[in-house]
Amino acid sequence: MDKTSLYQLIQEQQLDPERTGFVAVENFTSLVEHHELQLDPSKLDMLFALVQSNEHGQVCYQELIELMSSKRSSSFRRAIANGRRTLQRDILLDETGLGVYKRFVRYVAYEILPCETDRRWYFHQSRLCPPPVFMAVITIIQIVVFLCYGVMLNKWVLQTYQPEFMKSPLVYHPGHRAQVWRFLSYMFMHVGLEQLGFNALLQLMIGVPLEMVHGILRISLLYMTGVVAGSLTVSITDMRAPVVGGSGGVYALCSAHLANVVMNWAGMRCPYKLLRMILALVCMSSEVGRAVWLRFSPPLPSSGPQPSFMAHLSGAIVGISMGLLILRSYEESLHKQCSWWVLVFSFITFLLFAIFWNIFAYELLGVQIPPPP
Repeated sequence: MDKTSLYQLIQEQQLDPERTGFVAVENFTSLVEHHELQLDPSKLDMLFALVQSNEHGQVCYQELIELMSSKRSSSFRRAIANGRRTLQRDILLDETGLGVYKRFVRYVAYEILPCETDRRWYFHQSRLCPPPVFMAVITIIQIVVFLCYGVMLNKWVLQTYQPEFMKSPLVYHPGHRAQVWRFLSYMFMHVGLEQLGFNALLQLMIGVPLEMVHGILRISLLYMTGVVAGSLTVSITDMRAPVVGGSGGVYALCSAHLANVVMNWAGMRCPYKLLRMILALVCMSSEVGRAVWLRFSPPLPSSGPQPSFMAHLSGAIVGISMGLLILRSYEESLHKQCSWWVLVFSFITFLLFAIFWNIFAYELLGVQIPPPP
């Protein structure tokens, strides 16, 4: 039932004759029973919570529309949070008789979402279509590209020491910065098997569950923003260095998820969360340390500077800022939030600054760029 037909039905039954925007819960209950409106258990529970949040035991029409259409605004979430009673049904962990897919969806809900209301909402709204394909496709392409270069070069570690690898049209090199696609395409190239394995593992373990909950548009935006911010940051702060690997996007996802866990520590129900967070931080720090070591103390002589590590740090900054807002705004419209527009304006400002920097700063500063391979 859409918004218009529900409104007409309410007016026909004279449930809101004075058009105050509120409907008494008794009247709405009789409407549901008489017209056999379909509401799943989670929505009925949320309806009771909405009623309890109102002093007069009424249902706000707009909140009712958002409930029926599976959309929630900030006011809707506040009404749920301010309800004087909890949801009547037990927590999701007590659900029995679930199939394999639903058990996995429940696992993802407890891994990603900090609020039981959000978990139940996601659990009942989750569908197999569309599947979380973005992170899987990105990972598959990265693996295929790595295997192709591995076979061609007969080298599976420290591939950046091979001139043929650095000649790839996908690698970002300061001497080729006029080829703008390189600021994005470098994410498909990797230093070696260890970097690819680390990034692929995190993309599948963290990126796929995040995409299942928050959708392909939000997670792809976060990942790509981290990738672009990584190459642009390197072009400003480490002007002689090339860039390879998808670490900018990976660190945007990981830092956003870890920051969300910390911000909602009490509500998170993922097992061994402290141990897992420590292990994640240790692994991420080790990866950054390895990148710093390869940049400044390369183990083998090379024809030019090794890839920069600044993409890792800029990706983390993107995740903590933009990513945290995306993950905290589950099922809410980002464009209605002032903080979202502040972040968008900040990123656009950084983007414009980086463009002018790449056009003018290299010549003005007299930077000696190593010749491209």
